Amino acid sequence: MYIKDVNQFFLIHKKKKKEKMLRNKMGGIQFSDITAMPQFAVVVLALALGLLPLLISYLSVRFHSVKQSNNNKKEKIPDGSMGFWPVLGETFDFLKSHPSTSMGQFLEDRRSKYGDVFKSHLFGSPTIVSCDMEMNLFILQNEGKLFRSSYPKSVSDILGSGSMLIVTGDQHKKVRSTAANHIATSKSRPEFLNYVDKLSTSLMKSWQKLPRGEKVPFFQVAKEFTMGVMLKNLIDMEPEDPLAPMFFNDFLTFAKGFVSLPVYLPGSPYAKAVKARTRISSTLRSIMEDRKKRQSGDSVTSPSSSRGDFLDGLLKKEAMSDEEVVDLVRDLLLAGYETTSGLMGLVVYFLSQSPKALQHLREEHRKIRAEKPPGEPLNLKDYKQMEFTMKVINEALRCGNLVKFVHRKAVKDVEFKGYLIPQGWKVLPVLLSPHLDQSLHDHPTRFDPWRWEDEATIKKVMPFGAGARLCPGAEIARVETSFFLHHLILNYSWKIAEDESPVVFPYLDFRRAMLLQIEPLEDNALN
Repeated sequence: MYIKDVNQFFLIHKKKKKEKMLRNKMGGIQFSDITAMPQFAVVVLALALGLLPLLISYLSVRFHSVKQSNNNKKEKIPDGSMGFWPVLGETFDFLKSHPSTSMGQFLEDRRSKYGDVFKSHLFGSPTIVSCDMEMNLFILQNEGKLFRSSYPKSVSDILGSGSMLIVTGDQHKKVRSTAANHIATSKSRPEFLNYVDKLSTSLMKSWQKLPRGEKVPFFQVAKEFTMGVMLKNLIDMEPEDPLAPMFFNDFLTFAKGFVSLPVYLPGSPYAKAVKARTRISSTLRSIMEDRKKRQSGDSVTSPSSSRGDFLDGLLKKEAMSDEEVVDLVRDLLLAGYETTSGLMGLVVYFLSQSPKALQHLREEHRKIRAEKPPGEPLNLKDYKQMEFTMKVINEALRCGNLVKFVHRKAVKDVEFKGYLIPQGWKVLPVLLSPHLDQSLHDHPTRFDPWRWEDEATIKKVMPFGAGARLCPGAEIARVETSFFLHHLILNYSWKIAEDESPVVFPYLDFRRAMLLQIEPLEDNALN
């Protein structure tokens, strides 16, 4: 027993002496020092000293540590499927047409299987899809901090790299601020309100000349109406101007490109859309150059050097380049006519199915008209009295869903509600999801303007987005729609001629242009 203890003592002493010699040889470096080194430095040191076992041990520890970290990350990424198609993943299924009053089969299936937040592979990228109201708000309100706008290259190619939808950071703040300031003043300017009223009255009178029984392609008419309003507001162009039809047709071609395959072949919708954008930009550039000459006095053909429209205001801003001016005017023309015509279509569609709401709306507008001299145009005071009209518009937006989703990308790893959104992944907040959520709305598929008497309802919808990219033209769309509705419901009754409903593909559309059978009211205001 004694001999064994002595031998053990000498063995321990011999081991310590060996460790001391090794430390001296390594310059006093401890193992704990090695593990704290950068991995590359450890490898070099180990190879230099011939310490292969130490290197293997270190790399093993690092490997298991990284593996564990990756496993933890994977566990927090939402469940889902990446699809079977290389690059495309589940994009085709996601983009399938469906009624805008529904979630669509793709989202319904994935939600029932994976929950309100799930992963997929869409538009060429791994993607987190969110149908959760809280997460959607979190994503949209953290624009520029945790997320940034990130539309597919095909959309960027059609819109142009300078589009307000595409640019980010300070550039986006600058152009959006310019647009928002103009819209904020336009919606209350008497000149703008008078023009919307004038155009509405003119359209109602033109329908009186239609042969009895002729159907009105309302969605097409709504687009022409809103394009006319935007052309006048932005570049002081009347519908009778020879360039107006060109703008309208090019914008129709432009918009069709968004739902086409991004293949640049001669004659393809995608190629036509890119060319249409080029023509629109070229025409706007010519108008801008002519306007500059007039303002500088180089042209004697114009009796007035200033039109007082949006373009005039932009040309006075030295902070904006010519290309930025063209891009912004083009963006507002597209957004202004596309969004507002969609809203008008939804309101007319839902009112045709809700006689009670239509009657209540007529009573509100008859009261407004009764307080005005015959023929006097609507004004801002009248607009502020249209309380039930606002409920109708809000409910149409909730039920019909102008915008299905938006594109974002995570700029860093983001954790929210227990989920991980990896850096570089795309994120698609589905805006229509909370609108049709039974936990937020009673009978969510029912068109019920009276639900907006509850002030909490506004917190359960986001038809125009949220955060830094909240649609700046939302209020002007409400003004145009309200004024148009005033004249429509006081002069005509209507019904949809064919079985049709609004669809998403992926943007709002009416496949047959929503053909209406219209009948003049006996007590219409045009008599």
